[in-house]
Order: sequence, then C-alpha cells, then structure tokens
Amino acid sequence: MRRYSLFDRLVGEADKVLRTLAPDSVQATRPSPAADLPEAGLNEAERRQIAGFMRINHTGEVCAQALYQGQALTARLPVVREEMARAAREEVDHLAWCNERLAALGAPPSLLNPLWYAMSFGIGAVAGMAGDRWSLGFVAETELQVCEHLQSHLASLPLNDRRTRAVLAQMHEDESEHRNMALRAGAAELPPPVQQAMRLMARVMTRTTYYI
Repeated sequence: MRRYSLFDRLVGEADKVLRTLAPDSVQATRPSPAADLPEAGLNEAERRQIAGFMRINHTGEVCAQALYQGQALTARLPVVREEMARAAREEVDHLAWCNERLAALGAPPSLLNPLWYAMSFGIGAVAGMAGDRWSLGFVAETELQVCEHLQSHLASLPLNDRRTRAVLAQMHEDESEHRNMALRAGAAELPPPVQQAMRLMARVMTRTTYYI
C-alpha cells in the first residue's frame, strides 16, 4: 500500500474543502429518506422556519466534515484515523440531503459556512494533536450536542412536513451511532469548561446561521 506524505494528505484535504463548500458538489451514497415522500403544503411562515432549521443543519454538516477531516489529519492511531474518515463519509450523505432539502425549499445555505468550516477544521486538528482519547471525547460531546439540536428541530416541525422529518430522524440515528463509536473507541470525558465553551459556540452558530 502507498504511504501518503503529510503534503499528499494536505492536498487531499484541500480537495475535500472545495467539495464541502461548493454547492451541489457532494453526492450521497444513500438515497435521501425524503425521496419517496410527498411535499407538504407549507405556508410562508412555516417554509421560512424550516429553511432556517435546515440551514443550521447544513452548516452543522459542513462543520462535521471539517471537524472529522482535521482530526483524521492529526490522529495518531491508524484505527482512529479510519473511524474518523468513515464517519466523515457518512456525514457526506447528511450534507447532500440538507442541500437537497434547502433547494426544495428555495433557500440558500449559510453565507458564513467558510468561516465555520475553518474554525471547525482548526478545532479538529488541535483535538487530534491532543491525543486520540481527547479527540474521540470531542467527537462524543459534539455528537451529543448535535443530537440535542436535531431533537429540538424535530419537536418544532409542522406535523405535515414528513420530508424534513424523515431527513432529520435519519441524521439523528447516524449521529447517535457516531457518538457511540467514539465512546466504544475509548473517548475521554471533556472537562465541563470545554463542554460549556462548545455549547456557547454552537449557540452563536445556530442563531446567526438561521438567518444568514
């Protein structure tokens, strides 16, 4: 097997950056859970609310790509790098599904995605350098908070919007499994101040991305 240098891996990551941020450049390996469901008759207020939710979730998937890519780049154990890469591949499905749902709603993704991507990649790389147990701990805490956001969105959706609900429910199932993967692999529990800082950052991201 070919051994890739750090430069090779950086070039590969640069390609992933462009694919993540460029609209409609990612392809899902699984069909969207909403593919066979009818579109709901939404009023304008409902459409704006759902578009805001999906913009948040789309940005969350952009951040997930960046986080996993940064961690995989600096992870020390090959098995951990592979777990990060596998999780990132599954997150590509989520990214594509969110893209599709935003397009169906006639809503654009967040203009702030490049900023959030850069910040998440840096955090992931630092977490990876801190050690695999801490890196996995960061994944576990991140996925816990993502699941909480998805649950709140599911609870707030109009009951007749089965398409969005199907997408978010499958995302919640996958994110929960990513958290379990990290815990099984030996994730360390992050200190409470770090958890609180992550929640604060997530709050800023969600409140701005809902509108921008």
